[in-house]
Amino acid sequence: MINIGVIKTIISNVISVSLVTFAPMAKTRATKTKSKAKHPLLKRITNVATKVFIYFLLVSVFWVIALRFINPPITLLMVLRNIERKADGKPFKTEKKWVKFDDISDNMKRAAVSAEDQLFLTHIGFDMKAIEKAFASNAKGKKIKGGSTISQQTAKNVFLWPGRSWIRKGFEAYFTLLIELFWSKERILEVYLNVIEMGDGIYGAEAAAREYYGKSCTKLTKKQAALIASCFPNPRRWTPKNATPYIRHRQYLILRNMNRLGPLDF
Repeated sequence: MINIGVIKTIISNVISVSLVTFAPMAKTRATKTKSKAKHPLLKRITNVATKVFIYFLLVSVFWVIALRFINPPITLLMVLRNIERKADGKPFKTEKKWVKFDDISDNMKRAAVSAEDQLFLTHIGFDMKAIEKAFASNAKGKKIKGGSTISQQTAKNVFLWPGRSWIRKGFEAYFTLLIELFWSKERILEVYLNVIEMGDGIYGAEAAAREYYGKSCTKLTKKQAALIASCFPNPRRWTPKNATPYIRHRQYLILRNMNRLGPLDF
């Protein structure tokens, strides 16, 4: 006769052995399932970030190369300034006219370089000494200085938004390297002198020359070009029409630098 107690004992032992054998396997499978659930998400995020980075590189390089041959029709700064004007109840104003590099007065070119970036022809986009001085001045709590070259200002004016954040500075450095790589120095200075803000709603040397002197930028004298360049740091506050003693002093320094600089050897 079959002993029920013995059968129960055997069944209990079999179940115990099964649990001991399959429990770790089940746990391993559960861990793998969890790992697989997390891994695809991380992989997906990495793939998306990589694609975005590659697309940004391709688009930015294409954009820079295109603007080597195409004159930028408008900049973000021009758009933002017009939004500000509209908010103040003023009409839209964007006075600008593109002038080719060879047609811009040599006085205007030398005044810009003398005022903003005397090492323009020799550096690769950055003036390290000027940057070090700016950091030292800012660290002492003095008035914030940028130490930006003409190349950096061109990159900011054409491709970016105004501001002083580190993120924007990072993009500025990136686009500065690109224009130094794909543009000539002539092209950088040409774009700079055609898009830079030179007054309230006034952009570029041609619009400034006509506004302040009633003539084309092709005919600017040394003194006129130096006075326009002296207002570059704050064009909406300073103007050649009502030059203060401070602006006149800046004009004098720029004229002195122009004489020392001599002709630009591109």
